[in-house]
Amino acid sequence: MHVRLRLDGRHPRRWHRDLVRRLGAAADTTVEVEFAASGPSALPGNAETLFTLERLIFGLPARAASAPLTASERAGLPAVTGRAPDLILDFAGDLAGNLAGNLAGNPDGAADPRTWHLRYDGQDGEAGLLASLLAGRAPWATVSEGGRAVASARLGTEMQGRVATAFDDGLAHTVTLILAALKDAPGAGPSGARPPAAPVPDLSPGALARRGGRMLAQSIVQRLYRLCFRAPHWRVGWRHLDGPGVVDLQGHPPSGWATLRDDGHRFYADPFPLAHGGTTWLFVEEFPHATQKGVISAVAMGRDGPVGTPRPVLEEAHHLSYPFVFARDGAIWMVPESSAAGTIDLYRATAFPEGWEKVATLVQGVVASDATLLEQEGRWWLFATVRDAPVGAPLGLGSYSDALHLWSAPDFRGPWTPHARNPVLIDIASARPAGAIVRRATGGLVRPVQDCTDGYGRALGLARIDRLDDGGFGQTVETVLRAGPEWPGSRLHTLNSGGGFEFIDGSARAPRLP
Repeated sequence: MHVRLRLDGRHPRRWHRDLVRRLGAAADTTVEVEFAASGPSALPGNAETLFTLERLIFGLPARAASAPLTASERAGLPAVTGRAPDLILDFAGDLAGNLAGNLAGNPDGAADPRTWHLRYDGQDGEAGLLASLLAGRAPWATVSEGGRAVASARLGTEMQGRVATAFDDGLAHTVTLILAALKDAPGAGPSGARPPAAPVPDLSPGALARRGGRMLAQSIVQRLYRLCFRAPHWRVGWRHLDGPGVVDLQGHPPSGWATLRDDGHRFYADPFPLAHGGTTWLFVEEFPHATQKGVISAVAMGRDGPVGTPRPVLEEAHHLSYPFVFARDGAIWMVPESSAAGTIDLYRATAFPEGWEKVATLVQGVVASDATLLEQEGRWWLFATVRDAPVGAPLGLGSYSDALHLWSAPDFRGPWTPHARNPVLIDIASARPAGAIVRRATGGLVRPVQDCTDGYGRALGLARIDRLDDGGFGQTVETVLRAGPEWPGSRLHTLNSGGGFEFIDGSARAPRLP
């Protein structure tokens, strides 16, 4: 396939160069770049001033995907060759439909190439993305051909409310979306109603001054909060499971939740229970604020709840969290999140619950979050969201939470094969795992998912798995649970059950002074 990128010649950016590089690396694909004199999808005036203001006020990292190309970088892009393209990616936004037969390199009489357009919430290009972000939305990105959607994604960011970084994250995973669309079957896409187009943002000098004032006030409030409280701070809720669970109730239990207490100098999150030897053990991420690095800890659960406090059982040089623990083949195994190392690793208990040894790296070279295993009909599946950026890359190169990848294997020890359609889903509202997959008594599988539309860990969704095979993946979100009277706070993030208990986690406040 020969692909032509048609760009607004005034604003070539690093995400365009990244797309060119990755397209060119694909088998049987060549790529060239054509520059239009201008395009209707260009950013409105003063957008760069807005980005600069945010970076100065909030101390945001340098521009990533949206950074402009230097003259030499632009000159290094592959030029139009005279070969007729099979597909045009019209990012300039100045081509209507498929009427591209008069473009350079398309000989008279040759069939018009296919033409794809990029829109965010129904508006062309980067201007549409910025308008959606300024309206406070998680933007829907759509690749369309002749008015028909080819692929769609609901993009996200870990920097909610920071338009500059969210803009970069959106552009970075737009590359992911386009590459998925070129596989011809990128999946059904996220479910949910698309919002109407966001209004054209007012970036006049007066509006920028007012917005800058609000940002400065937010920055001061946040700094004052961090002076008074340790943040972020999570807490684990638990209850005896002597009736229907959250999946069956499709909501919080009427009995409410008790809290796993902490000393305020550390938090506990990502609860995973395991019944072993007549005792239910709870594994959690323990995060001491002093070290800013997670370890895996465990505590026994008794009739009246936790017996003592969690104690560390597994620590590495890198951050660990989400201790997915399970029993199999007469042993206890754990797959903790180790995205900071760029691997998905398997550990085996040698002196349960304290002793663990790493026995295999299941997947390497990926920044994968919250790896969750499932055995289904004699085959193993691994779910995780993947950040499409190198280990240690700065913010602004794609979210950690919106692109779901699958792998499969004949055994949980591997070898693991990536799904041909990865990412099988791009959706900030339902991609990232939030606990072990639940088998309903009546049949079917329910996947707890993180709904990060309004920010990381804000809500917990319950998604019915409709399809899971080599051809694709599909799910339907049945309900979304949020913090509220039954679980005070602002976040709800994980759900697991086992050994007669059910667990969730969410936000808490940890005052720096008593």
